Amino acid sequence: MAELDAINQELGNNPDALIRWALEQGQRPIVTTNFRPFEAVILHMVTRQRPDIPVVWMDHGYNTDATYRFADELVKRLDLNLVTYLPQRTRAHREAVEGPMPSIDDPRHEAFTREVKLEPFERALREMAPDVWFTALRAEDTPERARMAPASKNANGLLKVSPLLHWSARDMYQYLQRHALPNEFDYFDPTKVEEKRECGLHLQH
Repeated sequence: MAELDAINQELGNNPDALIRWALEQGQRPIVTTNFRPFEAVILHMVTRQRPDIPVVWMDHGYNTDATYRFADELVKRLDLNLVTYLPQRTRAHREAVEGPMPSIDDPRHEAFTREVKLEPFERALREMAPDVWFTALRAEDTPERARMAPASKNANGLLKVSPLLHWSARDMYQYLQRHALPNEFDYFDPTKVEEKRECGLHLQH
């Protein structure tokens, strides 16, 4: 913990240096994405240093048409090594049996979140066994994320790295402009629904 505290102090506001340090800490890094707005930033930053890094996407099946097109564009543009994890039931199967997606105040929403996002992610962790995990978390996203550190370790020893934690939306926009990267704002997360609400993935892992 003392070492991580020192790293956070020294590199917490230097994304490229933090990524470089983190890549030296393990042999099986991954970066997760949901292709939400500004995702091109983290994907561009990390793949510039490790072009073949697995880019793990939990595709819950409820993305907008624009998000799917954006994902395809970024994969091609950045030559991403995309690894997609899907729920064990398709959206069509789930809705045929249980009806439309439950609202966030529906008691069934917790089980829905587990099925479409948490279980696929936990399966990815088991199968890929990463030792370094890059995320695009930013402190301004939610109150919970504002209390996180750029580099931390979970109970299983997985090094979780959020190089952009202290960046603002303006910082993200300027990076996209500098590197002529695409963006897309037509995005929907069925496990969060509300912009400032956590789905639970980053609180549990």
